[in-house]
Amino acid sequence: MSKMNKPKFSVALCVYKNDKPEWFEQALHSIIEQTLKPDEIVLVVDGPVDALLEAVIRRHEMLLSNFRVLRLPRNMGLGIARKIGIENCLNELIALMDSDDLSLPNRFEKQCTEFSKDPELAVLGAQIAEFKNEANNIIGIRKVPLTDIEIKNYLKFRCPFNQVTVMFRKSSVLNAGGFLDWFSNEDYFLWIRMMLINCKFANLPEVLVKVRVDENQYSRRGGRRYFASEAKLQKYMYANRIISYSQCFYNIAIRLLVQIIMPNWLRAFVFKTLFRNRNKS
Repeated sequence: MSKMNKPKFSVALCVYKNDKPEWFEQALHSIIEQTLKPDEIVLVVDGPVDALLEAVIRRHEMLLSNFRVLRLPRNMGLGIARKIGIENCLNELIALMDSDDLSLPNRFEKQCTEFSKDPELAVLGAQIAEFKNEANNIIGIRKVPLTDIEIKNYLKFRCPFNQVTVMFRKSSVLNAGGFLDWFSNEDYFLWIRMMLINCKFANLPEVLVKVRVDENQYSRRGGRRYFASEAKLQKYMYANRIISYSQCFYNIAIRLLVQIIMPNWLRAFVFKTLFRNRNKS
């Protein structure tokens, strides 16, 4: 993509006290070292952080002229922090990023190219590779559907985007109400509302982000609060005639089994076996 055709875009990410400074710095470098550079990076610091994490933030504030930092006086949670970051981005195109993941060097170039080709496209995601300890130790791939129709059908069962890969048009997100606080499912809730206003979706077929994982991620996908959040989303889709009553009942029943009844070791096995393409090497 030539500089003349390059659309302006922002990258929005959040950091909080439990994030590891070295992982956060690696995430920042994966944003900076792109074939297509962002016009701005907007970081929301979600409450007080320790001295090591603060040192990484301040160092990049001095090094990068396009690095803007918004500090919240107390921890508000990812949903609210994301909302504040997005609302403060200056550009129409916004890419999301997590504080411990790694964007591949050509991520933004590939996504901006697609937005330049399709003015109706509202959200564009991609596939993720999950790694453990080292970035080259890929243990699985989470694949999501590619086309608008496929994504909207998949949305009736599961979240159709890998949140950390998405780039979207700010105006489309705001027209749907923006990021709203919804425990662990703020992104899924947003895609549902964007579908209701006929936004166009797509996912690229290639991996564009490497995501750091650990065994604790499976316990985070369980518990009564997580289940209640997901069940409420299913009821929201039923109320808005996205899914039928029988589909709503089935979706909630499956989540009850996986998130409440299953022990964590079995939940981990299910996610690794059924919901990921495992690395065979």
